[in-house]
Amino acid sequence: MLVKAFILAMLAAILIALGSAVFAMLGPKRGQDRMARALTWRIGLSVVLFLLLLAGFASGVLQPHQPFPASPPGHNQ
Repeated sequence: MLVKAFILAMLAAILIALGSAVFAMLGPKRGQDRMARALTWRIGLSVVLFLLLLAGFASGVLQPHQPFPASPPGHNQ
């Protein structure tokens, strides 16, 4: 459960950085530096999350699930 909370927190941080970049782009003080810094943070957080997900799958901490539940034995579709 802690892993899922961490992943959700990372996704929230990525969305906050994206929102900050949009606000910097469309806000009253259109700051190119603020927008570039926010987008850099977003990309960095996305790369870190991707690498952590790969490491979690490789180490067995994260287990992928099947997209559809398996049919009970003896049940033909």
